[in-house]
Amino acid sequence: MKNILSAIFFAIALCSCHHIEEFDNNAEGTFDAVWTIVDEHYCFFKEKDIDWRETGSRYRSRVYNGMSSDNLFDACAGMLSELRDGHVNLSSGFATSYYRDWWSKYPQNFDARLVEQYYLGFNYRQLGPVIYGILPQNVGYIRWSSFESGLGDGNINNILSDFWLCSGLIIDIRDNGGGSLTNAEDFIRRFLSERTLVGYMVHKTGPGHDDFSEPWPYYYEPAGANCLRWNKPVAILTNRSTFSAANNFVSIMRYLPGVKIVGARTGGGSGMPVQFDLPRGWVLRLSTVSILDAQGRPTESGIEPTDGYAVDLDPVAALSGTDTMLDRAIAAVTE
Repeated sequence: MKNILSAIFFAIALCSCHHIEEFDNNAEGTFDAVWTIVDEHYCFFKEKDIDWRETGSRYRSRVYNGMSSDNLFDACAGMLSELRDGHVNLSSGFATSYYRDWWSKYPQNFDARLVEQYYLGFNYRQLGPVIYGILPQNVGYIRWSSFESGLGDGNINNILSDFWLCSGLIIDIRDNGGGSLTNAEDFIRRFLSERTLVGYMVHKTGPGHDDFSEPWPYYYEPAGANCLRWNKPVAILTNRSTFSAANNFVSIMRYLPGVKIVGARTGGGSGMPVQFDLPRGWVLRLSTVSILDAQGRPTESGIEPTDGYAVDLDPVAALSGTDTMLDRAIAAVTE
């Protein structure tokens, strides 16, 4: 992870090498600052086929000096929403913008109560953001709701030792909105037997939309000698609300032996965000570094399940206590 942090620092340093333009502290200056910073630093224009100049012209026509801060904020936020990126936010003293359509236009296909009551019988343990227990099919089940906090080697050892006689393992990261790549890495290392290429980073090197570095590979090492490792079948349960660091977790795990991705396509979010200060004290956050998977493929738009393992939650079956997505994951590690 130290190498990843170094790459991020290097990318930020390169971004700071761009000519910094001065903008007036008024409505037009603030809007122009937002548009220009995105124009020079955002990393997914090509993948998303966005004409940023046309987009800026359309929203710029709504902006004039003397307009209210609320209306200016809405104009800037509307323009940013066309990037279709959950990592892009505009923050002021009175509001923060979010792009929600990356998940809100899709069905909700996770119900924690359904799993806890009908599959675990409320017989499970909890460690921070993780609940875990053994399903009746002798399959270990881990529900990791967020990578905002980690577990630590000792806790991971305790969980895996509880599952040692199980025939397989399910890691349910439906509705996991991400967090720290380091927390995901600590867990991924338990499934590695050797130093493994897990992805590439590409960062902006200039203000042009095509000014990028060569892909920089990064690797994970297997867990240390005192750490338990897992080499039995694994199913990763995903849905559209699996985002950011959780999306990266899926992009790495899907290439490991014995692992199947089950459920629905993830929500993506592979850009590493950086913050920029704006006039009026506002702050702009946007994706400036793109993370590719181990085969050099972009994952910003999400990751599909393993072939043959796409499944959605059947709401009718859920009424009678059946999670059709979890059932498919159980079959994936026991068949």
